Amino acid sequence: MKQQKLKTLLAFGAIYIIWGSTYLAIRYAVETIPPLMMIGVRSLTAGLILYLFSRFKSKEKIKRENIFPLFALGAMFFLIGHGLLAWAQQYVPSGMAAVLVTPEPLWILGIEWFFLKDTRIKLRGILGLFLGFVGVVYLIASTTGSTTSRNDFLGSALIVVCTLSWGIGAVYSRVANVPKSPALLSGLELIFGGILVLIASIIIGEPSQFHLSQVSLKSFFGLLYLITFGSVIAFSAYVWLLGHTSVTRISTHTYVNPIIAVFLGWLFANEQITTGLLVATIVIIISVYLVLYDQYRGRKNKPSEGVKD
Repeated sequence: MKQQKLKTLLAFGAIYIIWGSTYLAIRYAVETIPPLMMIGVRSLTAGLILYLFSRFKSKEKIKRENIFPLFALGAMFFLIGHGLLAWAQQYVPSGMAAVLVTPEPLWILGIEWFFLKDTRIKLRGILGLFLGFVGVVYLIASTTGSTTSRNDFLGSALIVVCTLSWGIGAVYSRVANVPKSPALLSGLELIFGGILVLIASIIIGEPSQFHLSQVSLKSFFGLLYLITFGSVIAFSAYVWLLGHTSVTRISTHTYVNPIIAVFLGWLFANEQITTGLLVATIVIIISVYLVLYDQYRGRKNKPSEGVKD
């Protein structure tokens, strides 16, 4: 039990902290690398690494009936989710991109309630979700350099679409016919998603406009960070969590990621940490506690029969 709690804590730490830093890394990467090409290379490379790793960890193999769900999840997570986010971050600041992802828990709650009929959330959890959203909006609005005037409308709308797509994928992954091994599942989703993103990149003509010599050192290291930490480590942790806790609980990372994104903006872009930032941080931490506590109490009070753990 202690080992399970430690794994859960480390997995949440990965999606809270690492994914919070990927917004800045994406912004650096797309400065000199076309967005869809960058996401395709990132996903395919990380997927191959995880797939090879899974060969040493598990004897499970992909089945024919797994192929469509894997393609569907690859499209929702990477073609639409990461692809649109990377494209939008050519125009939308990294901190603003982070705040636009925060409605993800609300999408997931609605999808789980409507399609799976197994989600129950009390007033405490609802309060936490809305309090977190308000806190993040206040955080960005009160931070130097992060204002809605810099926000491109199309980019913002596409980030909302990518968030919805990610939420649908997260819920669908609970019932999809996919491999049980987390490493194998993560690797295959990344591989299938990477293939789809690269096909889309070719269709819109990105390769013809790209020259390897134009890639800056900043973009190269941004891509390397995204492959290693953003996909191999953090996405593997995310997939593992999907099999061990509720999707709503996992989605609270969208309230913590903007704190990390804004902190990195201060560290690398000389943005000031204001009183508003401190207030918003406290509000967001309280909101995460409310959601986690509500979900934990709900699971604890359920009878043990039939509960998937």
